[in-house]
Amino acid sequence: MSNFDLAEHPHRRYNPLTGEWVLVSPHRAKRPWQGQQEEVSRDNRPDYDPGCYLCPTNTRANGEQNPAYESTYVFDNDFGALQEGAPEGAFVKGELIRAESERGICRVICFSPRHDLTLADMEVGDIRKVVDLWQREYEELGRRDFINYVQIFENKGSVMGCSNPHPHGQIWAQSTVPVEPAKETTQQSLYFEKYQRSLLQDYLDLELKERERVVVENEHFAAVVPFWAVWPFETILISKRHYQHIGQMGDEEKTAFSQIIKNVTAAYDRVFGVSFPYSSGIHQSPTDGQDYPGWHFHMHFYPPLLRSASVKKFMVGYEMMANPQRDITPESAATMLKNLIG
Repeated sequence: MSNFDLAEHPHRRYNPLTGEWVLVSPHRAKRPWQGQQEEVSRDNRPDYDPGCYLCPTNTRANGEQNPAYESTYVFDNDFGALQEGAPEGAFVKGELIRAESERGICRVICFSPRHDLTLADMEVGDIRKVVDLWQREYEELGRRDFINYVQIFENKGSVMGCSNPHPHGQIWAQSTVPVEPAKETTQQSLYFEKYQRSLLQDYLDLELKERERVVVENEHFAAVVPFWAVWPFETILISKRHYQHIGQMGDEEKTAFSQIIKNVTAAYDRVFGVSFPYSSGIHQSPTDGQDYPGWHFHMHFYPPLLRSASVKKFMVGYEMMANPQRDITPESAATMLKNLIG
């Protein structure tokens, strides 16, 4: 029997942020592929589309007209999954049937008036305007007495369920803390109580020392393919300073955050020579008025492409019934992305 090798042999990796595991099967990356190949979407969009409900001056589905905005633009989602005026209530039958009312606010953020851009195409100064807006929305929504968590996210590309190619993201602010941030709240709190240090601070220190999975860094942020990554080219952007939420981000940090978002998204586009689809989201402390000293601000990118621009990673079978699994190792993915940083 040969010695165990992370790059050759199947193994499990632990995610300290969620307390969950991922199965890694590096030997499977060598197998021939005969599965589904997605149609490659080529971006030939105009800078303005008269039929787009997010472009400036156009009319949205609910009949309202967008202003002639020249930078970022935010509005309440016309078809929000959450409603501010939802009545209080619950439905309970014994121990096993349970539902409860959930209030919230859903907003859409247009990153740019240009229909043909993505974050990867935008100038750092224009991405900084998006970051400024994220900060204002987090602070404004978080002050609402019924809002206890603010989730900022983006779905990019039709393969990720994005129904409109205009560069935009969303904010869902709600009265409870959702499942994924709740897991991270628990894990980070337990670590901080034990060591009086941030979990992600210690993890980032380790990654910056080893350098094996670091994709790019600047003075205030580092982008890493996490040791426990599930998606083929998953990355996590971690602040080098330990703070809890975007409201605590300083001026230089906001510019550095904008720069590293530009670096990572542009590198994604170079992997297979297409506008790379992904879901991304900021994870930060709840807004329920409690202190969360263990929380450490970060942002996740989950891109689905696996072997080429037309081969997608599916979460099916074992992933749905057991736990996540990946073939290409995080170290291999980090090397590929690092070599594509402009």
